[in-house]
Amino acid sequence: MYLATTGRRDAPPRPAGARRRVPGTVLVLGTVSLVTDVSSEMVTAVLPLYLVLGLGLSPLQFGLLDGLTTGATALVRLLGGVGADRGGRHKQVAGLGYALSACSRLGLLLAGGATGWIAGALAVDRLGKGVRTAPRDALITLHSPPEDLGRAFGTHRAMDTTGALLGPLAAFALLWATAETYETVFAVSFCVGAFGVLVWLLLVPGRPKDPGRPGDPGEPRHSGEPRHSGGQQDPARPRDDGDTRPKAPAAPRARGGLLAVPRSPAYRRIVLCAALLGAATVGDSFLYLLLQRRLDLDATWFPFLPLGAAAVYLLLAVPAGRLADRIGRRRPLLYGHGALLLAYGLLLAPVPGAAALVGVLVLLGVFYAATDGVLMALTGPFLTGGRQAGGLAVVQTAQALARLGAAVAFGAVWTASGPETALVAALLALAAALVCAARLLPAGPTREGSST
Repeated sequence: MYLATTGRRDAPPRPAGARRRVPGTVLVLGTVSLVTDVSSEMVTAVLPLYLVLGLGLSPLQFGLLDGLTTGATALVRLLGGVGADRGGRHKQVAGLGYALSACSRLGLLLAGGATGWIAGALAVDRLGKGVRTAPRDALITLHSPPEDLGRAFGTHRAMDTTGALLGPLAAFALLWATAETYETVFAVSFCVGAFGVLVWLLLVPGRPKDPGRPGDPGEPRHSGEPRHSGGQQDPARPRDDGDTRPKAPAAPRARGGLLAVPRSPAYRRIVLCAALLGAATVGDSFLYLLLQRRLDLDATWFPFLPLGAAAVYLLLAVPAGRLADRIGRRRPLLYGHGALLLAYGLLLAPVPGAAALVGVLVLLGVFYAATDGVLMALTGPFLTGGRQAGGLAVVQTAQALARLGAAVAFGAVWTASGPETALVAALLALAAALVCAARLLPAGPTREGSST
């Protein structure tokens, strides 16, 4: 069965050796994410030190603070997605999310050490992240050809991860240069975040432009316009070029509430699999703590552990996306979770500490490269009728809530029976979830053809 939810079927096929370019809009979105991640990761890298060592919060207080603000993200993710779909306001809703995150850095700067104000600033940051994620990913879907969604999401995630790498390095450089003045980090983070908002406002388009006409070579009018847009045209802009052929239908606008997201069997299977796999995914922090315990690593080096996984993610995000476009997105998604399964096993295996360190960080990077953007690329072609942001938000929320439950369960088993028992339970749960996902996940389209 051929999947034709988006894309033009009347355009001639691209020559086999032709170069496939990432749409300019995706590159702009990636630039905003890169800048914003520099800003956010500057704060994330130093926040535990600031709260626990600087302000004297206990680890339990810090954990509760982080858990409450993370829970708020999952709740607003759905609202942001549905709000963006109603009226096609993807740019406006996502821009609000970026602005909220930037302002939260200013809140940290002005909090003056007051725990309540700090908690409020962190909540605003997480709310901003929850609001912007689904509309931003919907813009990537709307501005990219369906057969190239894996490459588009891979490029965006690679640029995003570049910011995640640069942020902690910039933060620790500022702390070293200013004799651990955390307020300087917050001030610079606010300025960087405000610059990201400015780039968003000036360069990101709100909706796809007119698609190319039949007979055109299938290329966009310019790099920021999609080659495939499902025959949709911005209804606010009439055609004034004298073309007398029938006009493309107006872009559909979403109506209804949260329950009006797509109900196709394939989409439901994706949501179910995202939740199943998320429920067996141990949080990165737990894996880094297990590495730290095994290697007896000095606490000074602990914040740098995520940089190793992020570097692998950065290197593999685009190749993983291109592979997903070529062979279908289902298999890379399963392979990525298989890499996470190997990471669990490596932490349990009697291998030298250095081998465990390198292996776990590499496998974590492979996991994120093969799953993060690929899951969105797999979901995108099944979303029609103006439901892109809401549909993606449901998948993201199901995964996030499942991972939150997995973290709580893993921590409880660790406390009751020890870390090895908790890790064995996680390994068995992930193996079972992979078997279920292998049977349930739809394949999605490929460049050569599409199957359900």
